[in-house]
Amino acid sequence: MTTDWSTLLPDLWQATLQTLLMVGISTLLTALIGLPLGVLLVITDEDGLRHMPALHQVLGVIVNIGRSLPFIILLVAIMPFTRLVVGTTIGTVAAIVPLTVAAIPFFGRVAETSLREVDKGVVEAASAMGCTLWQIITKVLIPEALPSLILGITITIISLLSYSAVAGAVGAGGLGDLAIRYGYQLFETDVMIVTVVLLIIMVQGIQFLGNLAARRLARHA
Repeated sequence: MTTDWSTLLPDLWQATLQTLLMVGISTLLTALIGLPLGVLLVITDEDGLRHMPALHQVLGVIVNIGRSLPFIILLVAIMPFTRLVVGTTIGTVAAIVPLTVAAIPFFGRVAETSLREVDKGVVEAASAMGCTLWQIITKVLIPEALPSLILGITITIISLLSYSAVAGAVGAGGLGDLAIRYGYQLFETDVMIVTVVLLIIMVQGIQFLGNLAARRLARHA
């Protein structure tokens, strides 16, 4: 079958925008929730600033459960929650809910690892100077870990791109949906190749920008 690119190009453009919308909003929500989650995991640990074993254990279990579920299973399992939040389980907006839910525990653990890499001597010095917990978190922990956090959010964005392609298989729109409809169901291999190339370009671009930002921040640290 010969692909009619004059008809397909608008669909390809729309699918690209849908993917960017899904990933962009999901990334923002993931960072807003995942970073505080990572901070809580660090400060409530045994050697943290506010040791709370019960809270730390509960948070750890929630994060581990979230990370252990394959995305396609999670997407289906939380459909009632998705419908409650956005009123539907189909479409680009609906896909943002499971994408965010899947990415939060992933980034939370990545943020925890980044924050643990901060020199404990710097934290102890800030505490000895009388800094409050909030000041230590916002003026010491997060700024010191920022280059590593940028790399962590870069990895998260790339993971969300792959998740969005999976979500496309169940009616979320985006490049994944386009690849399934044209490349698989209609056997138009060239469409599949184009969508794969677009995803690769996105991943390469995001990784480049993330590495560049992390290097510049590390240089100014």
